[in-house]
Amino acid sequence: MKKSTRAHEGNSRLVTVVSRLYRPEASAASLRLGALVDGLRDSGHSVRVLTTRPPKALRGRDKPEPGVSNWPVLRDRSGYVRGYLQYMSFDIPLFLRVLFARRADVFVCEPPPTTGVALRLATALRRIPYVYYAADIWSDAATATNASGIVLRVVRGMERFAMRGAAVVLAVTDGVRDRVAELAPQSDVRVVGHGVDLSHFTATGASVENPADIVYVGSASEWHGAELALDVLADVMSEDPRLTAAFIGQGSSWPALKSETHRRGLSARIRFFDTVGPEEAAAWLRGARVSLATLVPGKGYDFAVPTKLYASVAVGTPVVYAGPPAVGAVIEENGLGGSVPYEHEAFTRALRAALDTADGTPDRRLIDWARDNLSADQVARRAGDAITAAVEAEKARAVRYRVAE
Repeated sequence: MKKSTRAHEGNSRLVTVVSRLYRPEASAASLRLGALVDGLRDSGHSVRVLTTRPPKALRGRDKPEPGVSNWPVLRDRSGYVRGYLQYMSFDIPLFLRVLFARRADVFVCEPPPTTGVALRLATALRRIPYVYYAADIWSDAATATNASGIVLRVVRGMERFAMRGAAVVLAVTDGVRDRVAELAPQSDVRVVGHGVDLSHFTATGASVENPADIVYVGSASEWHGAELALDVLADVMSEDPRLTAAFIGQGSSWPALKSETHRRGLSARIRFFDTVGPEEAAAWLRGARVSLATLVPGKGYDFAVPTKLYASVAVGTPVVYAGPPAVGAVIEENGLGGSVPYEHEAFTRALRAALDTADGTPDRRLIDWARDNLSADQVARRAGDAITAAVEAEKARAVRYRVAE
């Protein structure tokens, strides 16, 4: 990639990214931040990453990435950094890591809000600006759980605090931007979009040994509502004994989904796999005739976009989605598959219709749309421009303040 003019003019910046998730872990956050780091470095900036030590299964697989500092943290049974204790095992040391880290022009952080709070406090002491990358709104997502009202108020307060202190907030969708504007009205919010790594999610490439006709790839938590997908699969598969399905991912709903599959006697036809890397996830999607995506309405998360949807489109596999209309409109307007409300009968009809027309051949039209609209490189470029602009604005304000003194 050609380096930007700014880098050649000596305007390179020192950027430090902080996140509990980073490559080689397979997650939307690690892919998004990896693209951002690559884009910033290609533009001539110096980038460091403060993150966690990868799970044991991933250690030693790849050559260590220069500029990445890994910290040991607590993980849940599935090996994921998820839960209050797990977050704090990263965020408390992070405060000291930032406080005593080498000088940076700007820090960039992702949720959870606890990370944003730790970063705001540490950077305030060092008088360094930071950017909050709002991939979603955690306090809205928390309303879908069994958390108490007190916990929800605390999470919302932390999220508001983290956003208000940021030099700029990066939002992945217009819906997220609108929610940030409600939570932190004075924040400078820039929409950078959702991206997919099109070097991994391609129509051609490796295949899995035993593909499935229908796949669900990604997280399955309270607000995703994958239980409906399983119910619909059971009905559709009862009509065609040849159909197979696979769930690939993780989440709080995973154990219940497995248990229900076993109870229905479908364990041989509906298989479950833990989270896999992007190459293998792409292979599962390529091998499927249809992919599934769900989102429960009315949980305060109607604006969210399941990234599994975009990953499917990128490899040319149509998606059948059940959930709030904001995402459905994108699917319908661009012919990306089927979109219906979060309702059993409508979802069942949509899946049947998709299976009637999909033969497993990659849809070139979907691939072209992804190329024009979903490039992670383009998203990273917009995010990088917003970050460097924020640095310049902060420096200009500091100069004006010194002159005024």
